[in-house]
Amino acid sequence: MAAVTPPKQDRSRATRQKLLEAAVACLAEHGWAGSTVSAVAERAGVSRGAAQHHFPTREDLFTAAVEYVAEERSAALRAVPDQDRAAVVAALVDLYTGPLFRAALQLWVAASNEEQLRPRVTELEARVGRETHRIAVGLLNADETRPGVRETVQGLLDMARGLGLANVLTDDTARRRRVVAQWAELLDGALGR
Repeated sequence: MAAVTPPKQDRSRATRQKLLEAAVACLAEHGWAGSTVSAVAERAGVSRGAAQHHFPTREDLFTAAVEYVAEERSAALRAVPDQDRAAVVAALVDLYTGPLFRAALQLWVAASNEEQLRPRVTELEARVGRETHRIAVGLLNADETRPGVRETVQGLLDMARGLGLANVLTDDTARRRRVVAQWAELLDGALGR
C-alpha cells in the first residue's frame, strides 16, 4: 500500500508557513544584514529554489513574514478577555516586546536606508498600526466618540512601543510590569469602567 502524501496545495502552504516563521526568527536574531533568503531556506528546511518559488525577492519574503506574524498576533490579541484592563494592557505591551517586534524593527531600520523596501514597510506598518489600534479600542471598551479617548488609546500603543525599544538592549521586565499596572489604572480613570 502506497503512503498517502498530503495534497500539493497543503504541502505548499506548509512550506510557505515554515519560510515565514523562519524569516521572522532570522530577522529577530540576525537583523536585516544577516538575514538572507538562503539562511531562511536553510532554517526552514527547504531549498533556496523553493523559497524563491514562494517569494521571488528578499523584500517579498521579509515583508510577508512580518505581515504573517502580525496577523497571527492580532488573532491571539483578539482572544484576550476584555474584563481585566491590566491583562489587556499587558497583552498589548507584549506585542512590542517579543520576536515579532524585533523582526519588524529590523525591517524598519532596513527600510530607512533601502528605497525599494521603504514603501512596502511604510504601508505594512500603517496597516498593522490601524488594526492594532482597532483591536485595542475593542479590548479596552473605549468610546472614541469621547474627546481624548482616541489619543489615549494611541498613547498606550506608543508607550508599549517605547517599552519594546527599551527591551531591545536590556531585559526591562520588572519596570515594564510596574508601568503596565500604572497604565491600567490611568486607563480606568481616562476611559471609565
